[in-house]
Amino acid sequence: MSLDMDVINEFIGKFAGDLGATVAAGGVVTGHRLGLYKSLAEGPATPEEFAARTGTDARYVTEWLRGQAAGGYIERAKDRDVYSMSEEQAFLLTDPDGPAYLPGAFVLALGALKAEPTITEAFKTGAGFGWHEHNEDVFEGCEKFFRPGYVANLVPSWIPALEGVEDKLRAGAKVADVGCGLGASSVLVAKEYERTQVVGSDYHEGSIELARKRAADAGVSDRTTFEVASAQTFSGTGYDLVATFDCLHDMGDPLSAARHIRESLDRDGTWLIVEPFANDDVADNMNPVGRVYYNFSMFLCVPSALSQRGGYALGAQAGEAAIRQVVLDAGFTRFRRAAETPFNLVFEARP
Repeated sequence: MSLDMDVINEFIGKFAGDLGATVAAGGVVTGHRLGLYKSLAEGPATPEEFAARTGTDARYVTEWLRGQAAGGYIERAKDRDVYSMSEEQAFLLTDPDGPAYLPGAFVLALGALKAEPTITEAFKTGAGFGWHEHNEDVFEGCEKFFRPGYVANLVPSWIPALEGVEDKLRAGAKVADVGCGLGASSVLVAKEYERTQVVGSDYHEGSIELARKRAADAGVSDRTTFEVASAQTFSGTGYDLVATFDCLHDMGDPLSAARHIRESLDRDGTWLIVEPFANDDVADNMNPVGRVYYNFSMFLCVPSALSQRGGYALGAQAGEAAIRQVVLDAGFTRFRRAAETPFNLVFEARP
């Protein structure tokens, strides 16, 4: 066997980068939980100064600062052990309510990885693993991962891209947010469209409890209600808009869900389908975004679908063709891609 050492060294370099990123994910979550990024954004500091500022142990904080700087998440002065953040780093790492908050993705990732022994065993058995069975960090992390994208796009661009929907919401409409999780999307719609009533549903009771609390904290309890129900059983009819945010691909039976959604819509209603960005050709998903979604899908999406009846396991990289097929098989007559971002595809379906 003749090995190309240049290829080996290149692969080892890739491995070192991945290993460092994997371990560093814990540091990002620590920074999130302790508010370290937000504190550092207030101004440069030595490790000792930063420990005093944050009420943390100087030795631990020293290691955290140096590891974060080595990864490019914060800055270290060239000639002094002083650390700071650029405006861009602060924008991405300090505001969980803003249009970009990267630490949430690591909360989700580490939460998902806690199921590794079970998922590894499932490789041999084909068994599913329900969403509700995951560590609670999965539920919190999922909201923190997707919510910034909804903040940045749902009201500014996705809803306006739908035919006639924004006018209905301004005038006062009836909306179902199916698979609402912790209610981030429900709250955003209710806050923006004050005459509209939003009904959020999710089969996970713990998520619905938090959704009710989030709606109350946001001051929109008067125009939001939440119920524990699956996508096949949520209540109500005559909806002007039904929305599914990054959840259709998690369902074991998305076809029956799509049929129920069609039956719940008003004659002139709209189904807003937001899904992870994916190309139909697998070869076109061999990129950083595809890597993120395929690996999340292995731990979260496929196991969730396999834990349910229905025979589907679309996964997070289902792509437009697979989603279109489900929609048309359910009896919808119109389907189009209405918008997209680097992380999401946005579809409009009409009865």
